[in-house]
Amino acid sequence: MTDREPVVAPPSDPPQVPTAGGNGHPVATSNGSGPPRLGPRPLARPAVDPAVAAAFGRPDGVAGAFEADRAAQPFTVPRATSAAPAALAAAFSRPGGGTDSLQRPPAKRPERNGAPDPFWDGSAEADPWRDPDAGATLGPPPAEADRPATGPAPQPGARLSMREVLFGDRVQPRALALLAVLALAVGAVGGLVGRYTAEGAGSLTSSDPSITQVDAAKERPPGSVADIAKRVVPAVISIETRVGTTGGTGSGVVIDPKGYVLTNNHVVSAAASAQGAEIEGVFTDGTRVPVRIVGRDPKTDLAVVKVEVANPVVATIGSSKSLAVGDAVIAIGSPLGLASTVTTGIVSALNRPVRLSGEGTDTNAVIDAVQTDAAINPGNSGGPLVDSTGAVVGINTAIRGSGDSGGSIGLGFAIPIDDAREIADELIRGGSVKHAEIGLATRSVSDGTTDGAQVQNVTQGGAAAAAGIVEGDVIVKVGDRPIAGADELVVAVRERNPGDSVPVQLVRDGRPLTVTVVLGTD
Repeated sequence: MTDREPVVAPPSDPPQVPTAGGNGHPVATSNGSGPPRLGPRPLARPAVDPAVAAAFGRPDGVAGAFEADRAAQPFTVPRATSAAPAALAAAFSRPGGGTDSLQRPPAKRPERNGAPDPFWDGSAEADPWRDPDAGATLGPPPAEADRPATGPAPQPGARLSMREVLFGDRVQPRALALLAVLALAVGAVGGLVGRYTAEGAGSLTSSDPSITQVDAAKERPPGSVADIAKRVVPAVISIETRVGTTGGTGSGVVIDPKGYVLTNNHVVSAAASAQGAEIEGVFTDGTRVPVRIVGRDPKTDLAVVKVEVANPVVATIGSSKSLAVGDAVIAIGSPLGLASTVTTGIVSALNRPVRLSGEGTDTNAVIDAVQTDAAINPGNSGGPLVDSTGAVVGINTAIRGSGDSGGSIGLGFAIPIDDAREIADELIRGGSVKHAEIGLATRSVSDGTTDGAQVQNVTQGGAAAAAGIVEGDVIVKVGDRPIAGADELVVAVRERNPGDSVPVQLVRDGRPLTVTVVLGTD
């Protein structure tokens, strides 16, 4: 032993390592002849549980590894099995009747004794059947002469019946016969149904039809709806407005040979003040012409426009005062853009106060309307309401819907032509209209027996203040017209002229009182 070899103590007598301060760390020692050396840490050998040792320990008599020396073990010859089936032997045996097997022969390993392996003696490279690296080759089966004799050739078996092919042995012949009978019955029923269906279809056609001759056209007497429509529709135009990317459609009626057209203010008001707005009139024959605004009156929702057309068809103007409830009337216009639409109805009521407020327009009017059940829809506004003679008796203006309904429910309202004609005349003459004013604001009230318009405030210096009307008074009559509410008071005043003296009956503190009001102007 040299001084470079560590000193190892016997296992039975492990070295004791001095510690410093009792902390268990090794300390340097000196053998007196050289530098101090660090001793090894003591080995900790915990006791082994007998149960663990019994489960994982070596068997009795074994002192080394579990793997035995295979070189020293004798080879065991595999037990012979029964002969392979003839089909498998013919498919997978060596051709030519060879007896060599793919199984490695029982010989000692070359790496153990240096002897060559007789299975790999160099001939494997020339025998693809023995070479595992040889590629698979597809080809015809071996010739009959190359196949080994495996016994007598198989004899053909018995042929299967149709029942055995389709159902095996699961269906009895009786059941199969019953199934055939049912199939024949279903086919017979289907054939009968097809025959009757074909016969029924054939009866719908005929090879010799006899269609009655066309009669002469129906005569339309004067005064019929068709006759009136033929005369009035050419005098009605569709008015189309475009303001930027939005547009609208209304109607109008030609009332003067110079091309003046009467319509509603709310039809053209959006285009009246917008820059770049366009208005076009479309006649029933498709002629399009520019439209210019002559004048508008937001307080009556009327307007007059003009079209440059030579010799236009002019509508006949009638009188709304001659109307009676139940008279037949015809509404003509362009509802929803459908030009020259004609609908019929009757006069449902007269002198019906209706407040108008066109959305997106400056219209704020109360009209003394002619109520009709003739279908009026958006787009009819400005079109004529004509009587049974074809004369214009009103200008279709508004409808009243129910709930979410945006169309006609039989409640249409037209401005009486007597009022419209006066407004149109003033607009054509001067482009504007002056209306009578009473100078107060009211609300509708009722005490259960009497209705009226209660004064809410009086305009200082106005006509009502000059006549002595005060807040709280209830107006029940203007001239000869009873007042049932605030809207009816507006209508009663506007049918007068500025400067007219009108007797006004009112109730003040429960007492009736009559005052004379000299109407002012707006």
